Amino acid sequence: MLAAQIFAVIIFVTMFIMIVLDKIERHYVTLGCGILTLVVVFGICMRNGTAIWQTIAIRDFVKPEFWYQVTESESKGINWATIVFIAGMMIMVEGMAKAGFFRWLCMKIAFLVKCRTIPVFITFMIMAAVLSMFIDSITVIMFLAAVTIELAQLLKFNPVPMILAEIFCANLGGSATMCGDPPNIIVGTSLGFSFFDFLANTGLCAGICLIFTIIFFYFVFKKELTSNKGEAVDISKLPAPSTAITNKKDFIISTVIFGLAVILLVSHSATHLTVATIGTVIAVITLVTAGKDAVSLLKKVDYKTLIFFVGLFMVVGGLEETGILEYIADFIGDISGGNAYIMAAIILWVSAVASAFVDNIPFAATMVPVIQSLAASTGVPINTLAWTLSIGTDIGGSATPIGASANVVGTSVAAKNGYPVSWKRYCSKLAPATVIVLIISTVYIFARYL
Repeated sequence: MLAAQIFAVIIFVTMFIMIVLDKIERHYVTLGCGILTLVVVFGICMRNGTAIWQTIAIRDFVKPEFWYQVTESESKGINWATIVFIAGMMIMVEGMAKAGFFRWLCMKIAFLVKCRTIPVFITFMIMAAVLSMFIDSITVIMFLAAVTIELAQLLKFNPVPMILAEIFCANLGGSATMCGDPPNIIVGTSLGFSFFDFLANTGLCAGICLIFTIIFFYFVFKKELTSNKGEAVDISKLPAPSTAITNKKDFIISTVIFGLAVILLVSHSATHLTVATIGTVIAVITLVTAGKDAVSLLKKVDYKTLIFFVGLFMVVGGLEETGILEYIADFIGDISGGNAYIMAAIILWVSAVASAFVDNIPFAATMVPVIQSLAASTGVPINTLAWTLSIGTDIGGSATPIGASANVVGTSVAAKNGYPVSWKRYCSKLAPATVIVLIISTVYIFARYL
């Protein structure tokens, strides 16, 4: 077993380093390391075929509880429910984007506040947070950043402050719901939490933090956004929001599908439909209504991210099967001395700092079994540790340009349009905001759960 543990750790550390270095595409890294885990750790060292099958977990698809779940069931190995759900949401989002939904929404809100810079700035922050509760933050930022730059050129203001604020709020909004950010999907599907469980816990924390975030960014960026005082813009000369709609029929259909997805997610604790079922239903409806465009929607799905998840879960499965994660849990338990306050603080701040520099998805996938072991050995409620982990991984990623995928996308869109964002510029504004939100979150967790 010792040899298996050593190789499991070596493979995991190698995977993390290669992801951070970003020399090889990350889906190749995780898939390769996942296969190494199956062959070297389970096959050669442990000679355990059962561990291989438990990690691949392909039999989950034929289990009734994979599609319809009344009671919580433990997830081991590849979390196929997470992968199926994300794939379904990707297909839905591609359909919405093709119909012009996101562009229309941004333009519509800008016109409602008469295209005034500061009101646009505040409403776009709120919109980034709200949309990211239901749609992947990468997609939200991709369209918000593009529309922000277009508005900046029309209204004569610097778009960088607004894009930075949108990135932060998208990550913050993603922490509010189970489907808002990949780490939350992993935590939710692994521990059996519902949409409302997240909304009532991390959602309330995110809502409180959003108020302070808007106030913070208002004072930090106000001068930059109002420095270019040109002539008043005649909004009647700007393109109408309706011009963003490429096909009215597709637009209505995609809006209805999005509404259905929200209803299914909100009610899934009552209907007992799993996220895998919801993702499948939404994908099928989107493809059927797309007709001849179904193939093009399927081609646009980010299969690299899905493969990334598959490999990642295999590597983490190696740590779980060899008992490494139990050692980590025991270590945290020993450091905290069983004190729930210290334990929560360690999980929150370590998660945040780690997520600022490495991908928060593998970190969350690694920590879920750790907090399960901690809860079992110390008696601290798993719910408390789960909300702490979600908030830490979701918020910490905002601190640096590489901390979350939305950060990379937002700054890339800005750079491509002639507005490069340096590390100093990014961190000087968003790192302090991250610390403020983490302090508020720490107080929230201590006051509510401990």
